[in-house]
Amino acid sequence: MTWALEVGDVQRFSSIKKAISYCGLCGAENSSGSTVQRTPLSKQRNKHLQTTLIEAAKMAPRNSPELAMLYDKEKQKSNANRATLAVARKLVAYLIGVSASGGLLLDSVSVAEQNTR
Repeated sequence: MTWALEVGDVQRFSSIKKAISYCGLCGAENSSGSTVQRTPLSKQRNKHLQTTLIEAAKMAPRNSPELAMLYDKEKQKSNANRATLAVARKLVAYLIGVSASGGLLLDSVSVAEQNTR
């Protein structure tokens, strides 16, 4: 419900990356030459949607084996907060797919993958 009210028409996002940015689930990148610095999460975001997605991402690995594997993989690479962000980003991809396909979850994965290209 929150997704539908806050985002509205998902067709306004040309890619999943732009939807993730709108939700405030990514940081900026400062690069100069061979140096790349990642910044913390952006403050330009939909704060209500970001909070809702983070809370959902904390619960999702308990109910989805695929998201649990993603969480564990990311947690081994860094820490629990980054793993939760990875799950939240995956949830955005699922939500975009479900919204674009008219509510069919089976088609959402293929639609989400097409939007990332």
